[in-house]
Amino acid sequence: MVDSSPAPKHAPLAGVIGWPIAHSRSPRLHGHWLGRYGIAGHYVPLPVMPEHLAQVLRAMPHMGFVGVNVTIPHKESVLALADVVTDRAALIGAANTLIFRPDGKIHADNTDGYGFIANIRQHAPDWIPGLGPAAVIGAGGAARAVVASLLESGVPELRIANRTRIRAEQIRAEFGAKVVVYDWAQAGNMLEGAMTVVNATSMGMEGKPPLRVPLDALAPGTLVTDLVYTPLMTPFLAEAQARGCEIVDGLGMLLHQAAPGFERWFGQRPEVDDELRRIVLA
Repeated sequence: MVDSSPAPKHAPLAGVIGWPIAHSRSPRLHGHWLGRYGIAGHYVPLPVMPEHLAQVLRAMPHMGFVGVNVTIPHKESVLALADVVTDRAALIGAANTLIFRPDGKIHADNTDGYGFIANIRQHAPDWIPGLGPAAVIGAGGAARAVVASLLESGVPELRIANRTRIRAEQIRAEFGAKVVVYDWAQAGNMLEGAMTVVNATSMGMEGKPPLRVPLDALAPGTLVTDLVYTPLMTPFLAEAQARGCEIVDGLGMLLHQAAPGFERWFGQRPEVDDELRRIVLA
């Protein structure tokens, strides 16, 4: 006799893929949301070596996974393995969020730019991107997401400087005429008249070299934000604040970029609030 009963429903699984991955705060973040909303699901850290990435991703939809976040060093590699890539992920050249569809296809998106803007909107609600130029320090993957989101938000000019100038030139070639490239030695000069200033490098992070861009040209009232969140108050932000700038730390970008994926995987739009910040920092 054939058993025609429906297959049992399993609690949805999600996680974060990287190598290494032990440092990731995403399991704490998503675990808090799962508990808060009473969702029977799980979010786990997944250490995956680059040479195993394709094999692992193809197996996951058949293991009960509904999706994963992607971090270093896989954010670029997953684009070639996805069946569907959003326009913004293609433009940025990296994905941080994968959705495994019921038909087994892998949908790749990038929510870093969304997280960056949502963090500013939450902590600096009076920010008006169109008031003046934006200046971005750095030209790596995170910087590309920031550039895309700032241009979409309506900044009239986007200035960028990177230690390796060719990476900044590549961003200008891909994002268009509003992007103006400065030599690394002139990075301090590009802050003059800028209304939004972003450190999109890892400089200033615990264990990394300090950011040595002079901030003399910063005007009081400029919005200054740092993607680094360890420490929360980087020397860059501390000096900007001492110069009368409005500052936004980098933790909120991590929190907000996680929300769209959580909603897609678990069917609940999560809230980013002070309690979540405390949990993730604990």
